[in-house]
Amino acid sequence: MVDIVTLTPNPAIDLSTSVERLVPSRKLRCAAQQRDPGGGGINVARVVKRFGGDVEAIYPAGGFTGRLLRSLLDREQIPSRVIASEAETREDFSVTEAATGQQFRFVLPGLPLAETEWRGLLEILGGTSPAPKIVVGSGSLPPGVPTDFYAQAAAVAKRIGGSFYLDTSGAPLMAALDHGVTLIKPNLREMQELAGRSLTSDQDYVAAARQQIQTGKVEIVALSLGHLGALLVTKDEALRSPALPVNQVSTVGAGDSFLGAIAYSLAQGRSIEDGFRRALASGSASLTMHGTELCRPADVDRLCGEVVIERL
Repeated sequence: MVDIVTLTPNPAIDLSTSVERLVPSRKLRCAAQQRDPGGGGINVARVVKRFGGDVEAIYPAGGFTGRLLRSLLDREQIPSRVIASEAETREDFSVTEAATGQQFRFVLPGLPLAETEWRGLLEILGGTSPAPKIVVGSGSLPPGVPTDFYAQAAAVAKRIGGSFYLDTSGAPLMAALDHGVTLIKPNLREMQELAGRSLTSDQDYVAAARQQIQTGKVEIVALSLGHLGALLVTKDEALRSPALPVNQVSTVGAGDSFLGAIAYSLAQGRSIEDGFRRALASGSASLTMHGTELCRPADVDRLCGEVVIERL
């Protein structure tokens, strides 16, 4: 049985490079490019696989970049069920300015996905048997896909007997919450949008998360605060941890590493606190890697011992 299935409606090839300094209107000589599989659910699957979890990725792929994506995931031995798309799989790219260490991330919208294609993703998910413990929906929606796509995916997950974890933003997040999901992983801006107000303290964060939980929209809120750390809130617990002091190289995929780690941990039957600890260590480990290399289990194991968790 597959423990975790990931759903990525808008996957990508992530290109990354560096340049000494970004200068307008100049031809800039870059370092050799790095290509990685990308897209929220794709990265979650990669992380779960590295931890030894049973995972399967569902995604559309089209054109040369789609073939490359499938090849890269085959190389990492990620079991996949793929919808062949007429749309070329998108590329995203990030450039690190060596002189300052700043990273500039450029995210393309992707080409439109046909109705038969996005419905095909849901049909594949609905045909998963036996049911996975967790379905993870993650990433943006490409043009042509309705705002309630993740709400529909949550309904499918519930029908087949799986929990639904979601990492997206804006209207797709709102629509899914109206249906009800198991876990969300918003950042501060997204949490403020859900709350409809500014949030400036731990008390504010917990209250806003509990507001969503008490309405029955979600069971677990994992709130990412960037350099301020993270919180994990359920109806009974509120856990807080500061960020770990690591040498940041790339932010790409750090949130996906966090989500992959907590999904893996909870699928293994570990406690919420253990899952939160591993998620924090995984997100931090990912920050130290180039491009979208994501976290390495050895680094995660080491950093787990440095995570400090406080109960609020």
